[in-house]
Amino acid sequence: MKNVRGKVVAITGGARGIGEATARALAAAGAKVAVGDLDAELASASAQSYGGLGLPLDVTSAESFAGFLDKVQAEFGRIDGLVNNAGIMVIGRHLDVPLDGQLKQLDINLRGVILGVHEVAPRMIAAGGGQIVNIASLAGRIPAPGSAVYSATKAGVLALTEALDAELAASGVRVAAVLPSFTSTGLIDGTTPPRLSPPISPEQVAAAVVGLMARHKPVVTVPRSLAFSSLQWGLMPNRAKRYLGRKTGMDTMFTDFDHDGRASYESRTTGQ
Repeated sequence: MKNVRGKVVAITGGARGIGEATARALAAAGAKVAVGDLDAELASASAQSYGGLGLPLDVTSAESFAGFLDKVQAEFGRIDGLVNNAGIMVIGRHLDVPLDGQLKQLDINLRGVILGVHEVAPRMIAAGGGQIVNIASLAGRIPAPGSAVYSATKAGVLALTEALDAELAASGVRVAAVLPSFTSTGLIDGTTPPRLSPPISPEQVAAAVVGLMARHKPVVTVPRSLAFSSLQWGLMPNRAKRYLGRKTGMDTMFTDFDHDGRASYESRTTGQ
């Protein structure tokens, strides 16, 4: 898309956080926005405030995803863009955290993205093309103790994005990823941000998504200042990684946290 004005964009997990900020930013840029969320009532109320469409959506269900996209097409006639934003983060030491909650991240963070692309890409190809943006995370490049499965899902989203863009580009469908750092949403409730990397706002991530919708890039890091260091992380020896983890607080931010401060988020996302 050279310009998002008039384009139809669907967003998963759009009732709050990054998804809601992205919906508002796209609507402000002139796009027609539809958001899907498990909390359909909140999604609808939020969407009404910026002239969008709020619908129920369970990203772990192919039937639900197809129904969501069907309704978007019925309302707006087509789908030009999809933002795969829905995701949860379960933190804590791997052997101490209930396995069901950890595995739920695979269903939402990775399976949900796979289903989204699988359901929307044929529609976009039939219409002449489109843009898919997957919300990954810097955790996919810089995994930290206490977020092993979450980091694995985001690394998977990165690999999936690169492979699918190579597959679908010739059909006019481009696939990109956004890698936010610590973002001020419920995802980080009860945690202490690492030193030297203060939390960013959902609006900063939303601005990156709007930019990608207008001009494709394979990957965008938010903030951009962390793009180079995140790439270099994988090349560092383990001794250097452990040292930096201790110096910045990355080694404990997801293992030693305020459980009471995180209780509401955990209850809403995993029921634990």
